[in-house]
Amino acid sequence: MTHPSKPRQLFVNLPVENLDRTIAFFTALGFGFNPKFTNENATCLVISEHIQVMLLTKPFFAGFTKKPVADARAATETLLAISCESREEVDAIMAKAVAAGAATPMEINDHGFMYQHGFEDLDGHQWEVFWMDESAMPTA
Repeated sequence: MTHPSKPRQLFVNLPVENLDRTIAFFTALGFGFNPKFTNENATCLVISEHIQVMLLTKPFFAGFTKKPVADARAATETLLAISCESREEVDAIMAKAVAAGAATPMEINDHGFMYQHGFEDLDGHQWEVFWMDESAMPTA
């Protein structure tokens, strides 16, 4: 497989009920937004230089698909996983998420080489937050 000369970017798109509330939630977690992709219908949550999440109002999101828009509170549509640099960073992000109104449906998983926890944002989207030491992973 050939690799492009410029790294690809990934834009995940998620429907949200209330854009202002969603922006406040992710701001409380310490994330920023790209103003070039932000208006009354959408905002661009920046995870890293090459990974962004487009948070779209449900009516705007619905314009991009012919399928019904899933209710993330009723069914799992996706699991979004964000890497952290330490166990402490996982715990810090989780504390911010809970303080900002997130639910924590799953318990902490500590596998030694990997530490993970997760939250449901205000619209029910599931976010995994994890730290992993690949050098300590068990061999197959």
